[in-house]
Amino acid sequence: MNLNIHSLPYDLIAASAEPVFAEGIHIVSYRAKENSTKNRVTLNQNLFSFLTEGQKVVSYSQKHARIDSSQFLLLSSGNCLMTEKLISEQGGYSSTLLFFDNKVLTDFFLKYADLFTRSSGKKASDEPFVVFEKDDFLKNYITSLSLMLSASKRVPEEMAQLKFEEIMLYLANRFPEKLLGLRTCIQEDQSDFEIRKTVETHSENHVTIEELAFLCNMSVSTFKRRFTKLYGTSPNKWMLQRRMETAARLLQQAEEKPSDVYYKVGYENLSSFIQSFKQTFGVTPKEYQNQKLNV
Repeated sequence: MNLNIHSLPYDLIAASAEPVFAEGIHIVSYRAKENSTKNRVTLNQNLFSFLTEGQKVVSYSQKHARIDSSQFLLLSSGNCLMTEKLISEQGGYSSTLLFFDNKVLTDFFLKYADLFTRSSGKKASDEPFVVFEKDDFLKNYITSLSLMLSASKRVPEEMAQLKFEEIMLYLANRFPEKLLGLRTCIQEDQSDFEIRKTVETHSENHVTIEELAFLCNMSVSTFKRRFTKLYGTSPNKWMLQRRMETAARLLQQAEEKPSDVYYKVGYENLSSFIQSFKQTFGVTPKEYQNQKLNV
């Protein structure tokens, strides 16, 4: 039996002249014709493995499973062993693989936090991978991925994100404890997740940096350091950008006036708001509104 060492999804991307991917998400169609292949695999991203032909054996340090084409796997990132088996000499091995990184996963939990709050009473399963049985919805979903791959060498980022959220939302409604378990397996530090959740929740509530630090149970200096590491910019710059984006969105509505908008985005006086807006967009709020409404 051959022993191959792979780093996924990067080896699959390198082998493809036109990889199918979006930011943080890779969707790949995979086929094998050998009778049996044993792989030592480093999963750099989490993975949905939708087996359509053949059998797969997966081993992590504390769990082992064998699946066939009536099932599929959700695996957390990490090291594992995989064996791909053909069910007959005439048969083949094929699967559709949907890779997604921890940022994509964390963003999903942030976006749909209420969904998992309603499921908080369920006990999370923190196993490194989960086996699911295919039902009619899941069979059609997998077919839709195959058709999408056959129609285009490169899936638009928005479509890849939509397909990821589709399968996650379906599983979250049916098996919330299994997805909550995956969250405990991701490599992102839990306190980092709490910072992001707090910041995203209060991004438009005019909460100060000191108040955000308090809500995160840390000093202001620690909060600023951790924030900069997570977002790649300072809290002040990030919050200013979010305020200006909100202001710009409001100004695209004819009924909104700059004299009303400045208060809604947390400014105490109109002149400070106009100065910040012009520094961000190069025009005053009134000029920006006239440009957008005239278009």
